Amino acid sequence: MGKYILRRLIISLITIWLIATCSFFLLRLLPGNPFATDQLLPTEMVEQLMDYYGLNDPLWKQYLTFMQNLLHGNFGTSLKYAGQSVNGIIAEKFPISAQLGLQAYILSLPLGILFGILAARHRGKALDYSLVGFSVLGVSVPVFIIASLLQYIFAIKLEIFPVAQWKSFWHTILPTLTLSLGSIAGRTRTMRTLMLEVISEDYVKTAKAKGLSSPQIVWRHQIRNAIIPMIPNLGMEIVGILMGSFVVEQIFAIPGIGAYFVKSVTSLDYTMTLGLTVFFGVFVVGANFIIDLIYGLVDPRIRVVK
Repeated sequence: MGKYILRRLIISLITIWLIATCSFFLLRLLPGNPFATDQLLPTEMVEQLMDYYGLNDPLWKQYLTFMQNLLHGNFGTSLKYAGQSVNGIIAEKFPISAQLGLQAYILSLPLGILFGILAARHRGKALDYSLVGFSVLGVSVPVFIIASLLQYIFAIKLEIFPVAQWKSFWHTILPTLTLSLGSIAGRTRTMRTLMLEVISEDYVKTAKAKGLSSPQIVWRHQIRNAIIPMIPNLGMEIVGILMGSFVVEQIFAIPGIGAYFVKSVTSLDYTMTLGLTVFFGVFVVGANFIIDLIYGLVDPRIRVVK
């Protein structure tokens, strides 16, 4: 197990370094500079700002400075938000995005598994067709359309929930539903497929021959074995929810980190874009690292193969 953990840790660190390095050089390939869009600034002042932030230095020197600051956990100062550090903006805004993503994940995980089990257990019946139809629509329909429909039905027509903003738990319900529906649909389809595969396995037939009750067979042999292949996908689902929250935050006017990420890219705010990219990269790689460890504990064969 120790070698497995060390191997996954090394892979994670290399992945984070590649994310940081590729992001740095790809961002520098974009035409223009962060201050070129400021029409009111004279050319002399633009050059002074470029010198002040070290953007006129050789590219290799900028990269070494960036990596040195990164090793100390310093993402730098935003080029567009005067006097605000990227670390400070992350500390202030990311908890809001994290709350939205966590609520959506907590809602989607049990519901997706439950719906998949119900669909498999009622294969070929009305409930199965309904849940399969829901999963297809949930995966196919874009999140902004789902958000608009929920706002129109539950906020404008029925006036049950607020249309937007982030002021109380009541304001979080529609964004959470919007963000979780796609994940619920995808997990429903996956769980249904895995359950149907497990049902036809020999050990399930053996359990029936031994006289085990239907609930015992479903829980001990079908559900437990069907959930194991889903564990590696949990990391990517976290990524999907996290990235999807950027769109949801814009639609529901949520003051999360998504707006800063989008604006930093369009305005060539190098430090903000790089800081948020590396931050989310570390978050995603860390989540996958934990998922890999859990998968290795649940299924020891993985520690030998990988």
